[in-house]
Amino acid sequence: MEQEVLKTNLNGLERKLVVLLNEHKNLKHEVTGLKSENSELKQHLRQRDEQLGGFKNQIKITKIVDNIHPEDGSVSELRKTVDDYIREIDKCIAHLSR
Repeated sequence: MEQEVLKTNLNGLERKLVVLLNEHKNLKHEVTGLKSENSELKQHLRQRDEQLGGFKNQIKITKIVDNIHPEDGSVSELRKTVDDYIREIDKCIAHLSR
């Protein structure tokens, strides 16, 4: 009689152990997926921060160009040069975003 109770308890423990092992396996798989997703999101955030920095620089450059008033009349040439630089920077940012 006592052996039957022990066997029943042992069988119950084995079932619980199998359930726990399966749950542990599933949780490990989920953690791996979440770590991967976290890494991807961090990379995406870094790219966005770089883009934002580029846009801030572009705004600063535009403000500088708008405030320049040279006496010799070469404003249009200077603005064209700065605009060319801004376009080149935008191309670089777009290339880095890929």
